[in-house]
Amino acid sequence: MKIIVYLFQLNLCLLLTVAMTLSAQAAKQHTEPEILITEMVQQHGFDKKYLEKLFAQVKIKQSILKAMRRPGEAKPWFEYRKLFVTPKQIRQGVAFYKQHQKALQAAERQYGVPAPIIAAIIGVETRYGRNTGSYRVLDALSTLAFHYPKRATFFRKELVEFLLLMQEISMPPLTAKGSYAGAMGIGQFMPSSYRKYVVDFNGDGKRSIWEVNDAIGSVANYLQAHGWQAGQAIIEATQVQSGTADALLALGLKPKYNLTQLRKKGLLFSGKLPAKQKASLVMLKTETGEAYWLALPNFYVITRYNHSRRYAMAVNQLAENIDFQFHIQQRF
Repeated sequence: MKIIVYLFQLNLCLLLTVAMTLSAQAAKQHTEPEILITEMVQQHGFDKKYLEKLFAQVKIKQSILKAMRRPGEAKPWFEYRKLFVTPKQIRQGVAFYKQHQKALQAAERQYGVPAPIIAAIIGVETRYGRNTGSYRVLDALSTLAFHYPKRATFFRKELVEFLLLMQEISMPPLTAKGSYAGAMGIGQFMPSSYRKYVVDFNGDGKRSIWEVNDAIGSVANYLQAHGWQAGQAIIEATQVQSGTADALLALGLKPKYNLTQLRKKGLLFSGKLPAKQKASLVMLKTETGEAYWLALPNFYVITRYNHSRRYAMAVNQLAENIDFQFHIQQRF
């Protein structure tokens, strides 16, 4: 009998603990939007009733949380490349270049970023504007700010930036759509980047990352702001002395050492780059093994758009192919 009573009490305690935990979680989820609303009212002058009505319409998306929690599969370069540097992507990139040649070349003149690089980034990000995302940005950012503790601080800041952005560009917050992470438009800009780098490139008095000319100018502006060096190379194939690759890779991606210094550390390079040229070493896996490249400052700048080395290489190679095919077709 004592055992039965003990088990009953134990189960009751467990049920109460679970109930209290769920209650605490519910309370936290309920209060976090309220805290944010108060902050927006006090710090940015928003109307409280407007925000309460707005957040009452937010839908928490489990599909977003599932996508964020999905283990990332690090494809080797030779497989990753097949996703973006394809005949179809190149063909569509050339068509995009032709259709928007005036804006692309104007952006190149103004910001110093080659037109094919701008086109390639848009191609990798959204298939040249074909896939800009279907989630309401307010839903995505609220879901991640209030229900994804791992990166809640980041997404809460982006949620604040989003509300400020919507006010600045006079756009109803519930109409803005983007990726499951809250990136928006043809260039997939997060709200903070939108506010800093999106430009009115078509001269209509509006800054819209959903408008192709503005997107073209904004991508170029972003790269220039992060240090793009006009007229300079991006990456060069190279080799390393046996047993020195790990030490060279450990120096990091940001170019801090010049070629003279890197040669002393084991770099084998006989190209025409000046000895004072700063670079870093990048290793990517090909179908035949490991391959090495000298990453120059412009390669590093592309990784400020997306921190992946594979992403930057895909952008570079897609751009090279678009540029080649575009100029071949211009001859006929």
